[in-house]
Amino acid sequence: MEAIRRRAPEFPAGLEWFNIDCPVSMADQEGRVVLINFGAWSSICCQRTLQDLQTLGRKYGDALVIINVHSPRFSAEMRRSHVLKTINRYHINYPVVHDPDMKLWNIYSIKGWPTQVLIDPEGIILGAISGGGKLPELDQIVKYQLEKSSGHPPVGKLSCPDRRVPEPRSALSFPGRITAADDRIYVADSGHNRILVLSSRGHILRQYGSEASGFIDGNGTSAAFNNPQGMTLADDFLYVADAGNHAIRRIHMRTGDVDTIAGTGRVGQPIHDVCVSPVNAGLNSPCDVAFKDGRLYIAMSGSHQVWRLSLVANTLEVFSGSGREGLLDGPASTAAFSQPSGLALLFNRLYAVDAGASAVRELDIETGAVRTIVGEGLFDFGDQDGSGNVARLQYPLDISADQMHRMLWVTDSYNNKIKRIGVNSEFVSSVAVDRRLDEPGGLVFHNDTLYIANTNAHEIMCLNPNNGHAEALNVAEELVEI
Repeated sequence: MEAIRRRAPEFPAGLEWFNIDCPVSMADQEGRVVLINFGAWSSICCQRTLQDLQTLGRKYGDALVIINVHSPRFSAEMRRSHVLKTINRYHINYPVVHDPDMKLWNIYSIKGWPTQVLIDPEGIILGAISGGGKLPELDQIVKYQLEKSSGHPPVGKLSCPDRRVPEPRSALSFPGRITAADDRIYVADSGHNRILVLSSRGHILRQYGSEASGFIDGNGTSAAFNNPQGMTLADDFLYVADAGNHAIRRIHMRTGDVDTIAGTGRVGQPIHDVCVSPVNAGLNSPCDVAFKDGRLYIAMSGSHQVWRLSLVANTLEVFSGSGREGLLDGPASTAAFSQPSGLALLFNRLYAVDAGASAVRELDIETGAVRTIVGEGLFDFGDQDGSGNVARLQYPLDISADQMHRMLWVTDSYNNKIKRIGVNSEFVSSVAVDRRLDEPGGLVFHNDTLYIANTNAHEIMCLNPNNGHAEALNVAEELVEI
């Protein structure tokens, strides 16, 4: 931990607070350990840190005060509506202060996301810890400081009363991804930790998992997922990127059985050789899957790579990406990604949207070599149509291929738009939509219709890309017996 050792200042006036009725006073926290977490919620690493903080909060209760400073990386993250939605999506139940002008960031001399600043019970800054996966270190420091001050109970009030803004009741909760085949629509109802099979009219025909998060194999609703994301159909199976469980799950469509084919349920370290036991491998926030010739390609967002799982040989390996975050083209072993989040196959190419780099990448299906179609760098983003070197996206999350029209469709999530990219021309253009999009997470082009997971609106949108007319699918809340 980088030592600082000075008294913690009060929070500047004028910042907007969430989850409480008034700003937190540092003077009132005497006798407690205070942990200030600086993060941008677009970062996979920051998202995992939120889970670690929940663990600490449950363990230490009122003796530990956790304050999340939202320090935006993207311009869309400066919106108040974005902050509210993200608080609810990730179930953040401690005070959040929005710092769009990076005032607190500069006061504490923060250098990167995520960073945790620890303050002892006397109000002295102990130091800062940067990076993810720091739960054991944070736990040790908090425990030591509380034991050290055990004879001096807290003297001030804990904080102001809670002030939550819950989401409206709806059949879906933050649906993340979607796919389709024949007359069926498959939805990752991510906020409800379940996979739904819908009819074209929105009737729920099948449900896998329930609202309770977990990592359980089983049949139908007895199985459990944790923030499931991308899916792909192959033969009689639906393969699911179970992002919160760091696992790949398989649903047997004939029987309804759910099993795990890769991952342990816990985040792991990057692999360097071929893994012959995928169920014992540590995955890192897989966000999408694509199937070709008996192999699953996995967008491993947390390790900034694309992995490949052979369903025949039952082996797992890195397909492309060095594991270093960046935007670098070239051979598979040296190419760099930044949170690859969506995959699509078209002819002999695998396409990936690189959320952290606001980019679209093309991978050779044989060698894994990478070429960038759209995107210039980790901090080059915007909302601009045009050729690949001119066009700009902002945190794209999913991509779908249209073989007939040689077209790629992209959810330009933070721009609240759908973009189309011509495979031959590599020209990017915005798709007209006569209905509001709210950070769409997933999409699929099927039967001349774009089905869109309009994530923050808790709905599935059906869009005619030729005339821009969109309608929300009326998803019934009850399962229909068939």
